[in-house]
Amino acid sequence: MKIEIATLFPEMCEAVLSESIIGRARKAGKIDVSCRQIRDYTLDKHRRVDDTPYGGGMGMVMQCEPIYNCYKAVCDEIGTKPHTIYMSPKGKTLTEQRALELSKMDNILIICGHYEGVDQRVIDKIVDEEISVGDYVLTGGELPALVLTDCIGRLCKGVLSDDICFTEESFFDGLLEYPHYTRPEIWEGMAVPPVLLTGHHKNIEAWRHEQSIEITKQRRPDLLK
Repeated sequence: MKIEIATLFPEMCEAVLSESIIGRARKAGKIDVSCRQIRDYTLDKHRRVDDTPYGGGMGMVMQCEPIYNCYKAVCDEIGTKPHTIYMSPKGKTLTEQRALELSKMDNILIICGHYEGVDQRVIDKIVDEEISVGDYVLTGGELPALVLTDCIGRLCKGVLSDDICFTEESFFDGLLEYPHYTRPEIWEGMAVPPVLLTGHHKNIEAWRHEQSIEITKQRRPDLLK
């Protein structure tokens, strides 16, 4: 899988993408993630990529041409159209199921907006879907793009040591994850649930499933529907 991130702040993205699981997966060649500076694709001598909005209003709007030129460069390099995503609070909320579907694609281009957003015409021309990471607004699309990349990347084959690393996590099967415990056995007067000390795998699995159902009922009953 290859993921390209089109952004005004590639250094910000690289700082995150070079660490932890995704960083190690990139170094090992398990996943190909790279960032492109949108300013490199403008013809403006001052490298401007934004302008004032038609109709008036606060802020600036990112122009079509630099984003489109970046998109075309990606298309030329990979020899096909990448599945193109625009990070936007107007998009559908990211879910584990959608991330799993995206992890099976070969090429993804994520576009990060900034300022007041992106000229709608380039969205209409090249974007396949808009994705939101929640019902709130951030300064730019970089943090949402990093969330999406991490969410997709860890589901790609070989990135985690075993599929069980994500199949037992929250949301994968529609439930929130069961609680975890480690040493010491008793901390601040609180003991580890006895079933986890028995070594009886079937009983432990049943307990964990019951805990997942109960936690989901309490915190996210909408998921059970």
